[in-house]
Amino acid sequence: MSLRKKIADSPRVNRAVEALLAGYVAFAHRTSRWSRSGFEEMDACVARGEPVIFVLWHQRLIMAPYLFDTSLGRICALTSAARAGRLAGQILVRLGFETIPMSSHKRHVALSREVLRRTKEGCSIGIAADGPRGPARIASGVPITWARMTGCRVFTVAFAERRVAKLPTWDKQMLPLPFSRGVLMCQEWEREVPKKPNDEEFEALRQSLEASLDQITDKADAEVEREGENLSNPK
Repeated sequence: MSLRKKIADSPRVNRAVEALLAGYVAFAHRTSRWSRSGFEEMDACVARGEPVIFVLWHQRLIMAPYLFDTSLGRICALTSAARAGRLAGQILVRLGFETIPMSSHKRHVALSREVLRRTKEGCSIGIAADGPRGPARIASGVPITWARMTGCRVFTVAFAERRVAKLPTWDKQMLPLPFSRGVLMCQEWEREVPKKPNDEEFEALRQSLEASLDQITDKADAEVEREGENLSNPK
């Protein structure tokens, strides 16, 4: 094993990196001015013990802990079991989330059972609709499957900030900068998901969710006077 891989796989190194990044995100949030809108219904559901499905674009994932109020209830984020996914998952854990690692070796049936078990315990489920590998801002059908299976209400969320750093990732992951101005936004996706949608119905629902995510993300960008993120939205 190469020295580089040994360092990357070192639990001590990973914990240090996780702590550093989690601390930075908390600092950037604390030192910036934020407005929060549209969260009343989602917060009320969670406070009543009703789990929800919380969906965003992977590009905006880093601020997820400030888009879901963990003082009201639990939430589990689906994260990749790959090295980068584990790192992102542990950062979320440090900021109040639980995680469910997704793996290509784990059968979809087993993952579905775990999601269903968590929601029955009252735990909400958070997922990046285009994660973990993209393509950027193209929604997978996973949130639709979870909504069909659990019966949970679906909420789309986004953050935007006047000044951000864009990381050299497939989706140009946004990292908030300190001493800026930002918005946190939420809206319910109000389409009814039948128990057994046919292929055409399923695709229509997927496109509808994708459009809802684009809408709230572009609205958040407009609120802080950023241009729409067309570079990460090829449609």
